[in-house]
Amino acid sequence: MRIRADLDLCQGHAVCQAEAPEVFTVPKRGRVEILDDAPTGEHEPAVANAIRYCPTQALSIADAGATDPSPKGTD
Repeated sequence: MRIRADLDLCQGHAVCQAEAPEVFTVPKRGRVEILDDAPTGEHEPAVANAIRYCPTQALSIADAGATDPSPKGTD
């Protein structure tokens, strides 16, 4: 699994940080920073939630086979 962030879409809501603080951080008045772009299996559920609940859908997974990155409300 490799995480990607579209910084043009990110508005700094920090939902990702709330879901997976080991993987994402959002500085005050900033955009997402990925702390670990290839997290281990133990973080996959939290990362999947961060991607799913991102209000602007700025996060995605490059290896789509590892986790279901479906947008919020589609599961």
